[in-house]
Amino acid sequence: MLMQRSLRSRLLSQNENHMPHFGAHFSVAGGLHNAVETAVRFKCDALQIFTKNANQWAAPTLTEDQVRVFRTAVTDAKVVHLVAHDSYLINLAAPGDELFEKSIAAFAIELERAERLGVQGVVTHPGAHVGSGDDVGLKRVVAGLDETLRRTAGMKVKILLETTAGQGTTLGHRFEHLAYLLANVREPERYGICLDTCHIFAAGYPIGTPAEYAATFDEFDRVVGIKHLHMFHVNDSVKALGSRVDRHAGIGLGLIGTKAFQLLVKDPRFAAHPMILETPKEDDEGNEMDPVNLRKLRGYARSTRRGGALTD
Repeated sequence: MLMQRSLRSRLLSQNENHMPHFGAHFSVAGGLHNAVETAVRFKCDALQIFTKNANQWAAPTLTEDQVRVFRTAVTDAKVVHLVAHDSYLINLAAPGDELFEKSIAAFAIELERAERLGVQGVVTHPGAHVGSGDDVGLKRVVAGLDETLRRTAGMKVKILLETTAGQGTTLGHRFEHLAYLLANVREPERYGICLDTCHIFAAGYPIGTPAEYAATFDEFDRVVGIKHLHMFHVNDSVKALGSRVDRHAGIGLGLIGTKAFQLLVKDPRFAAHPMILETPKEDDEGNEMDPVNLRKLRGYARSTRRGGALTD
């Protein structure tokens, strides 16, 4: 017990001078650098973008000028964590060869664009098996990921596999799915996990109380390993625990509730992790909500630095 208290004290002490890297997914409309300008306006040191239209297969060629302007903006803004999200059309679990091959080619382009822009990681959903079953779908994802990395050999950008809510036949809603992928891909060092709070809640993992939060992260650590967790999407959930419906809400405005987010930003294990909002951009009156949600998260984290407890 004394050793546990000592470790806990050290972790809390370490966290006094550190805060998670908060940010959001910002629009690149009008130019990639515009997302960086928005991040600066909201005092973010983490940023997620699309490097192309997420609902189209086509990817316009990045010009040298676009790359230079974006990289300069990121450096000037001192963005610590820069990630991209891939296209929603990509499905590496697709049983049909045409969509499977198209998805591999598109994902390789996503990685190439991210590498040129200096993006550290590309967040991707594992895919949907469309009726072939979890086991077949997961094997298909492994094959797709391996082929993608073969085509992009030598690149540094990481692939961040995202937890999903499990809508339809989507894979990634069980921690075991992610563990299987990490255990079977050829280059596991190129991968990490992006944990979405809305998604795991909708998938059936409760985090709303200290006991639930502890149990869920213990389960994640046992099955996947905390060491593989690289970043968070921080979202409340409109839909209920276990609903398997992916619909995000503002922090404390959904069915997860405030306590889970207080626990998350206070958790010393994640004191230097990027925590990125994908919450609704406006309320019903058209007011910007990113600064509101960021202010909530920062407030929860600052309470820790003043000596707040990890659990209540």
